[in-house]
Amino acid sequence: MSQDKLTQLIHHPYRAPAGFEAVQPGVHKASTVIFENTAALHKRQWKDKSGYTYGLHGTPTTFTLEERLATLEGGRQTLLTPSGLAAITLVDMALLRTGDEVLIPDNAYGPGKDFARGELAHWGIGHRFYDPMDPASLQAALSERSRLVWLEAAGSVTLEFPDLSGLLQVARQHPGLVVAMDNTWGAGLAFDTFELGVPGPEGSDTRGVDVSIHALTKYPSGGGDVLMGAVTTRNEALHHRLKLTHMRLGLGVGANDAEAILRGLPSMGVRYQAHDAATRRIAQWLQGRPEVSQVLHPALADSPGHAHWAQHCTAAGGLVSMVFDASRHAPERVHAMVDALRLFKIGYSWGGPVSLVVPYELKGMRQMGALAGREGTVVRLAIGLESPDDLIADLTQAFSQL
Repeated sequence: MSQDKLTQLIHHPYRAPAGFEAVQPGVHKASTVIFENTAALHKRQWKDKSGYTYGLHGTPTTFTLEERLATLEGGRQTLLTPSGLAAITLVDMALLRTGDEVLIPDNAYGPGKDFARGELAHWGIGHRFYDPMDPASLQAALSERSRLVWLEAAGSVTLEFPDLSGLLQVARQHPGLVVAMDNTWGAGLAFDTFELGVPGPEGSDTRGVDVSIHALTKYPSGGGDVLMGAVTTRNEALHHRLKLTHMRLGLGVGANDAEAILRGLPSMGVRYQAHDAATRRIAQWLQGRPEVSQVLHPALADSPGHAHWAQHCTAAGGLVSMVFDASRHAPERVHAMVDALRLFKIGYSWGGPVSLVVPYELKGMRQMGALAGREGTVVRLAIGLESPDDLIADLTQAFSQL
């Protein structure tokens, strides 16, 4: 061993003893992974998590997070992506080729729809939108080019809960069609995407969707400070297709971000229950407010798709939206109401401790369903962990702006 201190600092002989255990998993940071010899370099395998080859292909930290998320989602394999949107685009790119077509709910997450209109269209991949509240609409949209169907429950912003069983029944009549779901709202807690009661193709081990994506940015993080997504499957061959595309795209996540999600997972269940309870209380209170034309929340009996929600779910998360008709409240007055809120902060996302609010204009937002063609403003509330009494008081004073 060299006596030079600089060399010793890099090649120091000390190794910490094995056997250290703590509540939180260790954080392993690496781009380069060291091999003991050339045989190990050529033999070691990352695709089945039997070893480590390069930081981008996994570390003990990311492998641990993937395994825990697979358990949460009811799947067997999980891939981590830099964001929830990256999880959506990974599925699209891995499973679609030029000439194929993807079916997307009219009320799906907007950036995912934009990816189909933009990049997928440029690559010669078609897309069609369907009414998620009507399985016949999906049936009519399917063609011989259809390869992938997206589901989302509940719908983005407007929170309609689709007929998941009916949509799956339609999709399963078309062999070779892959069904993927954006499960960010349900978070693996409201319902099990892989056990919705509709068997997959012959030989499949799922009674629900084939792929579940999850924006870990929301409930798993719980802090509003991490961007990450996940793609979970039960089928080994499908997982392999996704994993190879994942590798070729060079997708990876930071070790400290993975640590933050791992730290958030143990409290996720109690946080989700707290969000759920507070949101139901506020949704019921909003129903009695004369300023609000309609309250959108799946657990409310008159919210679109309530019966479908009741079929599959017991929880409803932390989102509620309220509709203000243009004939009664001009958009600028609704915006003034939003600006008057003090505890609710204006910002996207949800699942963190701070309550959030975002207004959207209904005109052109929906092409299908009950809100199609309607004018007005829909204001989405993401209920945080503050006192529900304080949030109701904040809404009460802000409504004076209307």
